[in-house]
Formats: sequence, structure tokens, C-alpha cells
Amino acid sequence: MVRLVGALGQGYVQQGLGAADLFATLFFSTLRLRAADPRWPDRDRFLLSTAHNSALFHAALARRGLIDPARLDSYVQDGSTLEVNVSQRLGPLVEATLGSLGQGPSVGLGMALALRRRGSPARVYVVLGDGELQEGQVWEAAMYAGAHGIASLCVVIDLNFMQVEGHTDQVLRHEPLLDKWRAFGWQALAVDGHDIPALQRALAQADATRDRPTVIAATTLVGKGVGFLEGQLGHNMKLSPEDTRRALAVLDAAEVAA
Repeated sequence: MVRLVGALGQGYVQQGLGAADLFATLFFSTLRLRAADPRWPDRDRFLLSTAHNSALFHAALARRGLIDPARLDSYVQDGSTLEVNVSQRLGPLVEATLGSLGQGPSVGLGMALALRRRGSPARVYVVLGDGELQEGQVWEAAMYAGAHGIASLCVVIDLNFMQVEGHTDQVLRHEPLLDKWRAFGWQALAVDGHDIPALQRALAQADATRDRPTVIAATTLVGKGVGFLEGQLGHNMKLSPEDTRRALAVLDAAEVAA
């Protein structure tokens, strides 16, 4: 992901580093997918409501073996299907083209309803940015899903406290966040977004719940894992060649140590 953004010199590196553990948990221990059959009817659906976090998404697909890693070299190049906003032009691995912030829960709700009527065991997972909570569409979907007990719907909030204008609390405070979701009839869980066993437990609890949808508020740190980037609220950050080399050196060393 850092290589993709670094090649451009600017991009959504901070969100990507912060959400990497969320994506690793979802794509490597939660989502039921078939690489050889991406249109498998009973696959789990994954929706990236914050569609601009595309470098991380595409890197996760490549690491999971869902796309050829060689395709990453074309990221955001003219004519490439690996766009800066995740797009259905990539193929069936992208369930919906999102990007107008706040759309993910509504689209996911519609998919979950259709799957329930079909009797499918598939689940729908939506990764939602915390800045998107300021969109009214999110709460309309939350109200409907809770009222109708759409248990196959799971919303994972990337709670990194960053949006274009800065810290979310300085724009529009979210708290009491979990109480709001519970008031709409959801199971609401809080978790450290970098604690993979805790994320796995929360997602397993969501999967085992049969009477209501689940929201998981996963607190993450932007720039996680790269000391000189951690905590910097840079929504679309410039990343110089030198900073790219420094970041990759840190990450490569951590991977070797693991």
C-alpha cells in the first residue's frame, strides 16, 4: 500500500496504515470468498464505504490472491481498473461503486435484505469511516436495519478521528457513539482496531448474532506502524520518495521480525 501511494507522491497513506489490521482480519480470517469463483452466490459481500482508501483495498486483494499482484503497478494510471476510488470496473470483487460518503450502509442494507429473502447464508460487511457518520443517510439505514433485525449486516467503523477538515471532534463530535447505534436496535461493540484477536472475537460475535445487525467501532491510529507518520492527520498526504523509503524500511523490518 505504501509503495502504491509513494509511486504517486500523494494519497491516502495515513488511513491505509491505520486500517491495515482491520483489512487483514477481514480478508484473511473472516470473509468467505472463492478466488476461483468471485461470483459465488453465497460469498460474503464486502463494501468499502470510504472508497478513496483504495490503495489498501487493492493491496489486500493482491495479498489474498484475488487479483494478480502485477496489476498493482497500474494503480491510478490512465485506463487502469485500479482507480483512486474503488470502482466496479475492477470486476466482481467490487460489489458496488461507492464514494459519495455515507452510501455504504444503505447499499449493504439492500444487499442483506436480498440475501435474506433468498435464504442465503452470506453476510454483508461494510467498512465505514467515522467522518461518514455525519451523513444522514447512515442513520436512515441504521434505523431500518435495526427495526427489521437484519442480522447479516455488520458495519465496521474505522474510528481514526480524521476527516478532510481535521479531527472529527473539532467538526462534529460522535459521542455517545455506541449508545446511538444501540438506540436503533443494533448490537454495538467497541474494539482496539489493532488488536487482531479482539477484532476476530468481535466479528465472530457478530456472525453468531441472529436477531439484530452489528456495528463494531474499531479505534485505529492513522499512520500506524511508521513512527514518523503515526498520529499525523493528513487526509490526502504528500509522501516524498525519501519518506516512502523510510516508511518501507520500517515496515519491511517489522515484517522480518514477525
